[in-house]
Amino acid sequence: MTAVEVERMSARKGLAGRGYSRGHRAALTVFCTGLLALSAPLQGLEAQWLEEPGQGWAEVTFIYHDTDQVFDQRGAERFIFADGRAITRSIFLTAVTGIHTGLDTWVQVPIHSITFNDAGSDLSNTGFGDPSIYLRVGTGILEGIPDVPLALRGGVKLAGGSFDVDSEVIPLGEGQTDWELLAELGHSFHPLPFWTVAWVGHRWRTENTDAVREPGDEWFWLWSVGGDAGPVEWTLTLDGLEGGTWTIEGLEVPTARRYLTQGLFELGRPIGPGTLSAGVRNAFRGRNLPSGTAWTLSYFVNFGGF
Repeated sequence: MTAVEVERMSARKGLAGRGYSRGHRAALTVFCTGLLALSAPLQGLEAQWLEEPGQGWAEVTFIYHDTDQVFDQRGAERFIFADGRAITRSIFLTAVTGIHTGLDTWVQVPIHSITFNDAGSDLSNTGFGDPSIYLRVGTGILEGIPDVPLALRGGVKLAGGSFDVDSEVIPLGEGQTDWELLAELGHSFHPLPFWTVAWVGHRWRTENTDAVREPGDEWFWLWSVGGDAGPVEWTLTLDGLEGGTWTIEGLEVPTARRYLTQGLFELGRPIGPGTLSAGVRNAFRGRNLPSGTAWTLSYFVNFGGF
């Protein structure tokens, strides 16, 4: 069952009552966990190289996503059935610190507030989402090797957010664990005020035993360019994912495979000890995921000396 089946289940069950069948709730769960995929921030684009021991950065990101459209099983963009609408407000707290030359660690904790309503429902939920922890290693960890902006980052997204497929409660997590490994490369064009960063990675997705489904593993990528124009900083980013076949209740379901491509444009300027940035992100290609435009606001600050 895929996200767009929220619509089909609504049509078959009728919209007079506010209760859901098990199948409708399961489809709504898939849809709302898809919202979480769209709410994730593109963190750390300002920090292209590994942090020195005792140095680091922190960022608070607010993302607002209001949509009444989805990408269906064929990748076509369409309205959610029965005047459906989903609003996601997310705050991501991210901290990165160097723990050894050529080695740093990342921690990210999300907080979500999600509302979904259509002609027969009005649901909402607020709380912590799935936290993520990463280790990143660069060439600087090896003596005699030139320190270049190339790194490997590996980590895990834990099943920390609330997830209950059998109740009329919007999930705040995906109900399963993901393992990730990615390669990062950055380059500064100094003395020109430009830089670029890119990464590509693979995500191994484990089974959600409560929902009796195993999402397909995913490849994901990002390419970003940025620079300074006087006191204003700018960033243009493209990122995407390509997912594999899902297994649902023991059966492989190729139509549940998901993919996404989106772009982000941000402007920022120094305020106080850090940088305040605002941006707009739009998904222009997808399958089995919500679509629409998201707005971002973030504050980035370096720290160190401990």
